Amino acid sequence: MITESRLEELRRNAVPIKPDGGYYGMPLLKEPVWTWEVPAYFFVGGAAGAAAVVGAAAQVAGADRDLVSDARWIAGAGALLSGPLLVADLGRPERFLNMLRVFKVKSPMSVGAWTLTAFGTFASAALFADEMRKRTRLPVELIGDASAILSAATGLVMATYTGVLIGATAIPVWSQHVSLLPIHFGASALASAVSMLELAGHNEQALNVLGLAAAALETYFGYRIETDRAEASDPLRRGATGITTRIGGFFSGPLPLLLRMARFRKAAAASSLLGSLITRMAWVEAGKASSRDLRVPLALDGRHASGPRDQIGE
Repeated sequence: MITESRLEELRRNAVPIKPDGGYYGMPLLKEPVWTWEVPAYFFVGGAAGAAAVVGAAAQVAGADRDLVSDARWIAGAGALLSGPLLVADLGRPERFLNMLRVFKVKSPMSVGAWTLTAFGTFASAALFADEMRKRTRLPVELIGDASAILSAATGLVMATYTGVLIGATAIPVWSQHVSLLPIHFGASALASAVSMLELAGHNEQALNVLGLAAAALETYFGYRIETDRAEASDPLRRGATGITTRIGGFFSGPLPLLLRMARFRKAAAASSLLGSLITRMAWVEAGKASSRDLRVPLALDGRHASGPRDQIGE
């Protein structure tokens, strides 16, 4: 955090910024360079993490073993896909490995890298043990159940930390919603996990209750965004990014909520999956648009002036 004396020094030495020209003709903020791999990672990793939580809850509650197995499959497959998606965005595998050299509690990127590694390990172990239990008589059930509990603990972080990650920057639209994003992404991840299980043929009432709760939360978050009149929130309500945000919000919140109330569960599940993916894309694109908006001044509060990717030391 910048001290008061340092802040005063920055103000005294500040270079005048032209409303139409940024800082010496350069944008005030560095635009995030993320491509499609990042919102895909947000979607896949979030759904996998939430599936691990649902699977562990079903395991503890003594629910249908097939439900537990399918949840472990979603968690394991999502963990397997998340690593390559993240590495593809970073460009080189060693950049991901560099983040594992140290653990920084105050760095969302560091926490995320370690969480993905731990989650992938536990989710894979739970899935492997589950498959071995089906095919052999080896006493692996205890190992699988213990791994599933650990994957649920790390999966909870997987489902929410990406919201913390983008909120902990100086990108105005992300910073404005730093307290909303983790819960928003977590609800969206839960809806995705529930939807995948329902589309796989599971009709347990508990899944429908979770889907209803997630859709209700997404509807509320959409209302919050629509009624937020702060300039920093403009990319979520105006232009192409505003349209994308509203489309994602509609398919994530009101539509699946109404479909579930009308007992069209599979249609609601398909809507939630589509809405969750579009929502991740909308937030990333809104961040890019926000970084180009010269009306919003840069807050000198010690946060990074560009996207979280700068935290990996490129």
